[in-house]
Amino acid sequence: MLQPVLLAGAVCAREPAAGGAAGNAAADAGAAVELPALSVYSPRVALQEPVAVFAMPVSALAFEPLVDVQARNMGEAQADVAIRGGIFETTGFRAGAVALYDPQTGHYSAEIPAAPAMLSAPVVLTGADNALGGWNANAGTIAYEWRRVRAGGMASAGAGGNRLRRAEVYQGAVAPARASVAGRRLAADAAGAWSDSDGSRPFGESRFRRYNVRAQLAGGGGQTDLFYGWQSKFISWPNLYTPYNVIESDDLRTELLVLNHREELGGGGFVAAGAYWRRNADHYVYNRTGAAPGPSNHTTWVRGAGAEGRLATGAVAWNFSANFIADKLESDTLTWGRFNTRNHARASLAPEISWAPAGARRLTVLAGAVFDDTNRDAPALSPVARLALAGAAPAASGAPGVPAVLAALADELYVSHAGSSQVATYTALNSRPSAGLFRGDPDLGREKARNTELGLKGARGNWAWTAAVFHRAERGLVDWIYSASLPNARVASAVDIDTTGVELVARYAGRRLGLVLGYAGLRKDADYRGAGADASFYALNFPEHRLTAAVTVRAGRGWEIRLDNEARRQRPNALRATGDGAVLSAVEVRYTPPGRPALRLTAAVDNLWDSDFQDVPAVPAARRQWVAGAALAW
Repeated sequence: MLQPVLLAGAVCAREPAAGGAAGNAAADAGAAVELPALSVYSPRVALQEPVAVFAMPVSALAFEPLVDVQARNMGEAQADVAIRGGIFETTGFRAGAVALYDPQTGHYSAEIPAAPAMLSAPVVLTGADNALGGWNANAGTIAYEWRRVRAGGMASAGAGGNRLRRAEVYQGAVAPARASVAGRRLAADAAGAWSDSDGSRPFGESRFRRYNVRAQLAGGGGQTDLFYGWQSKFISWPNLYTPYNVIESDDLRTELLVLNHREELGGGGFVAAGAYWRRNADHYVYNRTGAAPGPSNHTTWVRGAGAEGRLATGAVAWNFSANFIADKLESDTLTWGRFNTRNHARASLAPEISWAPAGARRLTVLAGAVFDDTNRDAPALSPVARLALAGAAPAASGAPGVPAVLAALADELYVSHAGSSQVATYTALNSRPSAGLFRGDPDLGREKARNTELGLKGARGNWAWTAAVFHRAERGLVDWIYSASLPNARVASAVDIDTTGVELVARYAGRRLGLVLGYAGLRKDADYRGAGADASFYALNFPEHRLTAAVTVRAGRGWEIRLDNEARRQRPNALRATGDGAVLSAVEVRYTPPGRPALRLTAAVDNLWDSDFQDVPAVPAARRQWVAGAALAW
């Protein structure tokens, strides 16, 4: 992973070979590569900023090999984030020790009003890692940590097609060493970002604003962060949420207050704890241009606290986590359910032991359980187990076979099995069951999943790779379906679904060239329990085959070219008005004038081939968009 370092007001990335901690860095890959003005938000995508808006936490996921971002207009406008063929509501988000979510709908779970410069690169948790570290997310979790504040700042501005205008500013400050508190230094940072666009389609305008402030106390092995973020988003788009050929809009206001502390204990041990308050208000209009049902207004509040850690006692390491979350909904339309407040509690404990016989790889065994409960649903107890074999491969003997090949490729081999569970959000529970555009079911029960996975990780020279095959059995997953018998409604319905897949990622890190290649293949078998589903908006909207390629070329003399590419073959869907295949690309050209490393000039194009592929069935794709801009660091 790229390690951001602020030097003389500019951000540098010391880019080791992909082996990372395995110690396989090539000599020339250890050189510092200056990246003035902007932090590295993700090591597995090439473009570190979106084209049509300022960067948001979801921006780093657009071409991520392990994540499928199903966008309405653009991911920053409204994004359904899917992991391993899951849906938007089976993906969770974490910031430090706390799990973030929106109780109204998973469509808003990615609304995290934080500048990416304040967060680490996202980590995708799946399988046993998700069972232990996720929350209310059966497919996977996107996890961020709070980045250390460094002295310096940056400002950027850009303009492009469709009357796009955007700007962003960030400033960090660190107190002198003499002002330390208990040996730790005080620091603070603040950020603001603005973006306006008429959109690439008629009535596709967007207006975004975000403001952040943070105070930090850090030093030694500990860091405490107090963060506040405010964000407003107005988005308009044809068929934004429904397939009925109308112009819909959503006006969102999101606030987030977080207190988080993490203490490193050495030897891989740590403890972290945090608390947060989140408020999200949205004003949804079904049809901006004609007669329609009245607008819908919803406001949710979430208060949560969490802790996690890893403690070693003798030969056993104890992995643990705990979360408590209380939510509340006020709505003028979501009033047909049995409740509008809910308390959630979750705890996990998994002891781990490892040993390394003489001359053999290290064997690690983890086994434990996860307990989930709410004051509205029955509790659930889920198992989690993982067996891993890590270390240098022993010398092969005899004819090569599958075990020998795996041993040669893998620095770690693992197998895991994990259960998880979650509960439905209020849009599914409290929408009117018998009428309206969205039809809910107040009796939807707890959704359960079982994840089994076999995988490997390896690194040689400038290359690193991961591979995994997995099977996820979900029972009672809440999907939204279309039925010819109810052509003017989408209905929340429980489905039993089995997903089998393979994921492959390879990364090359060189002095002049960076390359990340990914492949994901998925197959699903679904039983809608006799609900008469003629099409699925989410659970059966997935790529059967998806290839990604992120390419970074450092051409010298200050020039750099970055390309993100994706080719996919989607499962056929009766609601999709375009073809089921697509090739999507984004390209950026950067220029840093020699002798002025703090200045960067950029030009970028998104949807390079002007594809009309519909990420979400019936939702028109955004057209080609371009932007030119400049960034200055100090």
